Amino acid sequence: MANNQLSWWRQTLLPSLGLFTSVGTLLCCALPALLVTLGMGAALAGLIGTMPWITVVSDYKEAVFAVAGLLIVIAVFLQWRARHAPCPADPAQARACNRLRRAGWVISGTAMFVYLTGFFFAFVAVPLFWS
Repeated sequence: MANNQLSWWRQTLLPSLGLFTSVGTLLCCALPALLVTLGMGAALAGLIGTMPWITVVSDYKEAVFAVAGLLIVIAVFLQWRARHAPCPADPAQARACNRLRRAGWVISGTAMFVYLTGFFFAFVAVPLFWS
């Protein structure tokens, strides 16, 4: 694999996969909990009627959170390792390289925020508010 392709994989694809799976944690666990907490049970029933797969994903929330967390940790680790990797000497390519790095960190930060929000609603909020 060429160095350019490896850099693209590390800096955008893995963070994007982490973001995608962390959004899955929101859909399976945080959104239903939020709707019920706000007294919008009918909206939740309509959502489940439209997208019945949400209940199937909710049955495996531990696995969903484990995979999402693992992808986020791998993405952040690879980005951290490559933080001082040289960019090309060409100024245009160097700017693109730096933009790619910043985009990867923004995507990873967003994924972590979404993941932690989903984790709070799935595992912390219920015992905290209803015990």
